[in-house]
Amino acid sequence: MAGTGPTVESVPRRSLREWSTDLCYLGLATLVGAFFVVAIRTDPDQVDVPPLGYEAAIAVLCAALTLWLRRRRPVALAVIFQAGGIMSAGGLGFTAMALFNLAIHRPWRITVALTALHLTVVSLLWRLEPGTERDYWEGVTVLALLYVALIALGMLIRSQRQLVLAAQERARQAEEGQRLRIEEARHHERERLAREMHDVLAHRISLLALHAGALEYRGNLPEAEQRAAQVIRECAHEALEELREVIRMLRGGAEAGADRPQPTLTDLPELIEQSRQAGMRITLEEQVPARPAVPDRIGRHAYRIVQEGLTNAGKHAPGAHVRVKVAAVPGEGVTVEVTNPLPVGTAVPALPGAGAGLIGLRERVGLVGGRLEHGDTPDGDFRLHAWLPWPAP
Repeated sequence: MAGTGPTVESVPRRSLREWSTDLCYLGLATLVGAFFVVAIRTDPDQVDVPPLGYEAAIAVLCAALTLWLRRRRPVALAVIFQAGGIMSAGGLGFTAMALFNLAIHRPWRITVALTALHLTVVSLLWRLEPGTERDYWEGVTVLALLYVALIALGMLIRSQRQLVLAAQERARQAEEGQRLRIEEARHHERERLAREMHDVLAHRISLLALHAGALEYRGNLPEAEQRAAQVIRECAHEALEELREVIRMLRGGAEAGADRPQPTLTDLPELIEQSRQAGMRITLEEQVPARPAVPDRIGRHAYRIVQEGLTNAGKHAPGAHVRVKVAAVPGEGVTVEVTNPLPVGTAVPALPGAGAGLIGLRERVGLVGGRLEHGDTPDGDFRLHAWLPWPAP
């Protein structure tokens, strides 16, 4: 039955650098062990010397245990090699390197305790071996100095690693603090903008809607002016709704109103009709296939381009005839063009905030990989031209 069998713990594969480190580790352990083996076998006072095959078998076993446990179980490896250093002179090299490895990966108290235990046992066993007093103390001193040097080196490496980790943690905390400060500053700025928009823009637009509504219901106005007042009132109400969405977005820090339906190319005729009711003269040339339909994302950008073009025409060339052309071909893209004559004898006036909408359009078009061009033409028109990608289905 699935899920009842034994599981095997996955062990991450060693990298090339880790293999290189392990091989260097084994090489040093072998060299140290070989030094002790040669020292014992060349000592004339040693009568009971184990054969080389025995030393080689111990070395191979220690090497296998080293590769298996050095990183995962450094304490267990050092404890096992306590016995290896007692049973074999060659094992002393692996014991020394195991204590060095322990000093790198564990606190100094554990390393010092195991080292003291091992030196005590080895010195007692060597006391039982035949030989002179001088040879005994020389051997114990050399072994102790070797252990002290390796352990000191391991503790130095450990302290350096801890310093690096501490520096990295401080850098991470500083970066996190900087990020939080930036987010807090942005939050306060969004709150300030939301308050200003609510207190100033919302109030002004509400007054505009109120006065337009009053004009709409005055009985002595011509029908055309009443219709214009109605358009102004409706546009003011829509502007208030959109302003509330923007204020909620600023205060919430998220895309408020994301579920609200966004306009696409199918809403373009309604936009043109609203502009006509406001008194604009507009000609629309639309060549958009019904199937396949233009993607909503691309259609939304095209709608905003036309909307910005009509807004600019109404501000800078009131009463001018505006021509809107929209063409869409799958695989070739969506082309949007809005043109209007410049006021006679003047260039486009630089009104407060002029160009901000075009900058936003350029950013919007650039996000989808499109192109935006605008400027005066030799025929005396102002031309807003955009191309949006529409991949073939």
